[in-house]
This record gives sequence, structure tokens and C-alpha cells, in this order.
Amino acid sequence: MKNIFLFLALFSINVFAQNKNAIIGKWDLEVEIKGEKYPSWLEVKQSGNKALVGYFVFKSGSARPISEVFFHNGIIDFSIPPQWDGLNYLHFQGILSKGNLRGTILTSEGQMSTFTGIRAPKLIRTSSIKWGNSRSVFNGRNLQGWKSSDSRRINQWKVENGVLISPKPGVNLITNELFTDFKLHIEFRYPEGSNSGIYLRGRYEVQVEDNYGRDPESTLFGGIYGFLTPNQMAAKKHGEWQSYDITLIGRRVSIVANGMKIINDQIIPGITGGALDSREGNPGPIMLQGDHGVIEYRNISIQTPE
Repeated sequence: MKNIFLFLALFSINVFAQNKNAIIGKWDLEVEIKGEKYPSWLEVKQSGNKALVGYFVFKSGSARPISEVFFHNGIIDFSIPPQWDGLNYLHFQGILSKGNLRGTILTSEGQMSTFTGIRAPKLIRTSSIKWGNSRSVFNGRNLQGWKSSDSRRINQWKVENGVLISPKPGVNLITNELFTDFKLHIEFRYPEGSNSGIYLRGRYEVQVEDNYGRDPESTLFGGIYGFLTPNQMAAKKHGEWQSYDITLIGRRVSIVANGMKIINDQIIPGITGGALDSREGNPGPIMLQGDHGVIEYRNISIQTPE
């Protein structure tokens, strides 16, 4: 009899472990709210021997910590407090079936939405890259090669004296060309208190913000928004021209800001808030954020693999 109870106990523990392993990992989500689709992202991790915790990225904002993820019989459930929008907790509930997620999200604003999800690709590169010659992405004369993020709104971006300018908050600007791995050089300038961002493949935001003199954070100058914190604050004072040299290979990113290496070959866990989509396995554009504040860009060039 003791042997039977021992077998059942071990069997139950094994099933529970298998259930946990089924949900642990990173998930690329697509959320539908009132007929509009938005990218989202989820990571579930094991904490100790029993608990599941995680991070969640919704359609805007940074990665939010999840203090406890509940998962039983293929059903995942968690709640997190509001971040930038709404007053209520966000409630997430889904079903894992045949390796895919689907379910509902009750947003902090009280809107019911549906979502689907697949496992995020690892994006591991196994061979070395031979880089091609650097080429311009912005011709310095007009918006050729670029498009608005929202054709329903007026495009506020303009070109003056070789500079790409967003004089007021409006739409984001996206390259027509799509990229996989690349080395990007870009220069920018902002007035006091302004805010922008550079989205790599349209999914991973490198923060551009007036943060001179601040301690580095993942949501400030040079950070991969909400995920990776620079090793130093390299921002100059507002009104000065500054530069990023960004290398993205798979998920691995290195950033040199104003001549200082602030992020060195770090892994980007997932998409950041405001991403164009959550299809991480696909090539994507360079997107310049124009919906926050006044910003200027110039001398935008890129190298891609031969």
C-alpha cells in the first residue's frame, strides 16, 4: 500500500512539473480590442520549487512584473496593477492547447479583449556575419523610403537642411525597407524635456530622452525600454547633437552612445511597448517615435550582412 501511495505522489509531482514546463518560457501575443490588433508579450518563469512568476508587455508601457502566475490543467491566470492607463487591475486568463495560447484580457480600462499567442523564437545565430558597406537610410532631402505609422492621421514629419524633424507629437515614421540583422548609425537632437525612441525591427525600442545627469535605467536614455539598463548615463545636455551606433544580431544588441559602449552584447527578452507587431521571427523596419515630443534625426545609415 505504501508503494502505491508513493507511486501516486511521484506521478502527481511529475504531471505538475510537466504542466509547469508547458507554460514556462516567452510568448509572442496578439491582442484584439474593438476590432484593432495590438502586439503583446509574456514571459513565465519558475521561482523556487513551487511558484511561477513573470513579465508582461501590453500594447504600451514597459515590461510589468507578475508576482504570481497560476497554471493548472492547461489554464493560465494572473492579475497585475495598472501602469499608465486605467485605474483597475488587468486580468489575464488563457488556455494552452497544442502549444498555442488563446484567451481573454480584461484591461485596466475595463475593456474585454481576446488574444492568441505562440512561443517566441530564440533567434540564435550560429555563423559569423560579414557586413556589407554602410548605406544611407535617409537621403537628407525628403521622406522617400519612409512612411507614416498611421495613414489616417496627418504626417507631421518634414525635412529641413538635411534634418528629419518632428516639430510636434504625431505619428511615428517607418522605413519601407525591412531588416533582420544590422548595424545602425543615427544622430539625434531634442529640446529640453523631450522624448522619442528608435524601434529596431519595429519591435525593440531604444529610448531617446532628455536624461542628462540622471542615473541609468532601462526606461531612460540608451535603454532597451523596460528590459536592458545601460552601464552608464551617456546623454548630453538637451540641444546638442548626439549619436547611437547600434548592432542587432538575432536578439543580441550592443549600443554605443556618444562614443561610449553602454550595452554590450545583451539579449533582448521580447518586444517593448508600442511595437509594430509581435512577429519576432520576421524582418522588420526601423521606426522613429514621433508621438511623444519634438525630435530631430540626421545621418541615418545602416550595414546589413552581405
